[in-house]
Amino acid sequence: MKFKLDHNNINVADLEKSLEFYEKALGLIEQKRINGDGFIIVYLKNDQAEHLLELTWLEEHPQKYNLGENEFHIAFRVDDYDAAYKHHKEMDCVCYENPAMGIYFIADPDGYWLEVMPYR
Repeated sequence: MKFKLDHNNINVADLEKSLEFYEKALGLIEQKRINGDGFIIVYLKNDQAEHLLELTWLEEHPQKYNLGENEFHIAFRVDDYDAAYKHHKEMDCVCYENPAMGIYFIADPDGYWLEVMPYR
């Protein structure tokens, strides 16, 4: 058997705000949408990878999600780390920096942390 990682899911309180953030911050665009009874699922990706990010919006859960200690994250490699850092600083979404490791994190509208690191 061979398994291939396909997608990660996160639940979001404001789907349109999240779609705007992920496109502006990381270049992820909608690939597919499922409109269900009381929910919407949107799959995002860019041309850098096959892996998808699934955003799920639930009609009965309009508030932000409790992320606990927020120890989980999704990581992105970027070809121009300095330009990405400047872009995210301008967006005011950088939430944690670790210069010693050469990485930083941005937070999406729901508070999920996304790691940004250079190719090495």
